[in-house]
Amino acid sequence: MLMQLSEDLGGYVYDVFVTRFDLWLVFGLAAQLVFGSRFVLQWIASERAGRSVIPMSFWFLSIAGGLMTLVYGFVRREPVIIFGQGLSTLIYLRNVALIVRERRGRAPKAP
Repeated sequence: MLMQLSEDLGGYVYDVFVTRFDLWLVFGLAAQLVFGSRFVLQWIASERAGRSVIPMSFWFLSIAGGLMTLVYGFVRREPVIIFGQGLSTLIYLRNVALIVRERRGRAPKAP
């Protein structure tokens, strides 16, 4: 039973990462790297501040990674990715709009 599981797992990994390897897979992996890097960035910013913070660059990485993953979903015809990243990217854009609006409200008024 363990031998069969090992063979099946090996075949699966080979199929996913070797047989289906193309430039779109590389693009999809890059998208996940960009998207995942936002958490490292947020962690570093929080450690420096000594409290939990979300820098503006977190949202830009979210948008970039989300759009890249959305493109990958369209190319691969993956409805779960298309739906998830489409909605998420709209939320990221809305957060940026709210931050920009808040910052403009705090800016000193010109005489």
